[in-house]
Amino acid sequence: MKNNKIVIYVGLLAVGLLLGWLLFGGSSNESAEHNHTETKETNQMWTCSMHPQIMQPEPGDCPICGMDLIPAESGSDGLLADQFKLTENAMALANIQTTIVGKGNVDGNTFKLSGKIAENEEANAVQVSYFSGRIERLNVSFTGEEVRKGQLLATIYSPELYAAQQELIIASSLKESQPALYKAVRNKLKLWKLSESQINQIEETGKVKENFPVYATVSGTVTEKLVEQGDYIKQGQPLLKIANLNTVWANFDVYENQIDLFKKGQEVLVTTNAYANKEFKGKVDFIEPILNTRTRTVTLRVVLNNKNDVFKPGMFVTANIERVSNNNDEVLTIPASAVLWTGERSVVYLKTNPDQTIFEMREVVLGNQIGNEYEVLEGLFVGNEIVTKGTFTVDAAAQLQGKKSMMNKEGGKVMTGHEGHTMDMMTEKVDFNSTVEKSFQPIIDAYINLKDALIQSDISLASSKSEAFRKALEEMPVSQREQTHNYWAILHKTSKGINENVTLEHQRKQFQTISDKLIEMVKNFDKVNDKLYVQFCPMADNNNGAYWLSKEEQVLNPYFGDAMLKCGEVKQTIE
Repeated sequence: MKNNKIVIYVGLLAVGLLLGWLLFGGSSNESAEHNHTETKETNQMWTCSMHPQIMQPEPGDCPICGMDLIPAESGSDGLLADQFKLTENAMALANIQTTIVGKGNVDGNTFKLSGKIAENEEANAVQVSYFSGRIERLNVSFTGEEVRKGQLLATIYSPELYAAQQELIIASSLKESQPALYKAVRNKLKLWKLSESQINQIEETGKVKENFPVYATVSGTVTEKLVEQGDYIKQGQPLLKIANLNTVWANFDVYENQIDLFKKGQEVLVTTNAYANKEFKGKVDFIEPILNTRTRTVTLRVVLNNKNDVFKPGMFVTANIERVSNNNDEVLTIPASAVLWTGERSVVYLKTNPDQTIFEMREVVLGNQIGNEYEVLEGLFVGNEIVTKGTFTVDAAAQLQGKKSMMNKEGGKVMTGHEGHTMDMMTEKVDFNSTVEKSFQPIIDAYINLKDALIQSDISLASSKSEAFRKALEEMPVSQREQTHNYWAILHKTSKGINENVTLEHQRKQFQTISDKLIEMVKNFDKVNDKLYVQFCPMADNNNGAYWLSKEEQVLNPYFGDAMLKCGEVKQTIE
């Protein structure tokens, strides 16, 4: 009996446990699952497939295009696909600083445009021959020669003009009986630009001239000789191009988003490196009505007085122009130091969380540069926090972690070191050891010498300094070359290329490649012997922009030399 009671109690206990699990276990799991889902949803961010800069904590519509937002991808570290994190220590070492994006009223401020001097086409003339023949004598010796209106330019032997003179002598004896014929012959000679006095002289003397003079119809400078002495020419054929350089045009490229900021008659202050401390006043004379679809620019023309022969066609000039606006709306502006250029894109680095050192590359569309700031047309909003100092260091971290960066639009791992070996991605920078950094100091010095040679536009000196740069690379121990293989190999090969085609254009293109690679290395060094300045010229490389390193803060441009010596600005300081 007692054993039966024990069996019954055990059975009741088992039934109770089963009922308890059925009643409370399921709900507990459901609650846990619910909480897990809730947590997941709380951390989920939503973005737009067409506008990835849009990030919202909940689903909805894109504020730009109205499309439904989609879940943003995130990595195992809890960051979104394009985000990366820097340590607080790395932030402090690189002295990275950020700024909150805001709006400011820029009306009344001035900004700069770069351009070139050109001949005033309205004052140009083409000297032509009004009859066919052979040039017996050309009195213009060289391009650039000054001529005056009425000056003898050439003498021409013309068989048809010779025959027409004979017709005049015969017609003059018949002018009483055949006045119409006489008048027709005289008009024929007038069409060939013979003067009344020349025609009368032929008629009075009864002598035929073999060679006829051609006189200048305008005063100016000969910009092109189109014929040589002894050439046979046709009626109406151009002989010379003559430009009046008392006034010249300064042509500036204006991007399509800037067009509404200019108007005809607007005052302009123009400067040139030839007269660095002098400003020349002019006015906007013409704004091209047709957009260049390749460069997305229009030409803005300023007419400049040139009676003192200050401006030469082809000379680089800079214009300081007051901003013109139809309203007083505030515009979004960011410091120029925040922007990195790739030639096709402008990018900044956004700090996505005010409480964490998480960053993300953001492409932006810029408007005018006003002082040390740029207008932002697309890509940022008021309240965004962006990097304004140490931008290169943040970009290096993005590259090393395989995130989107200045030169890597799609993101992906960065290969360095031995061929086929992927370095561990680091949060601060590439860890070049102190021995490598010390070995690179003479290479940096040789690079600076090469840069100085290009500033002087000296082809021979640049070739010599390129050879010295390459020798400095070859003096590195083999073991250190292997540690920096991808960098070393590109620097060595490119420096050889500077001597393969000794033209300044080729040398400067190769120098640009060397500069990009060396900057990429040096900005990750713990220490450099001398303070280095990363400088940038937006007009180099066919207006795509190019960087270089300098030991002086003053900008001296190796991509243009004296032609545009001071074009550029300091983008970062490396200490």
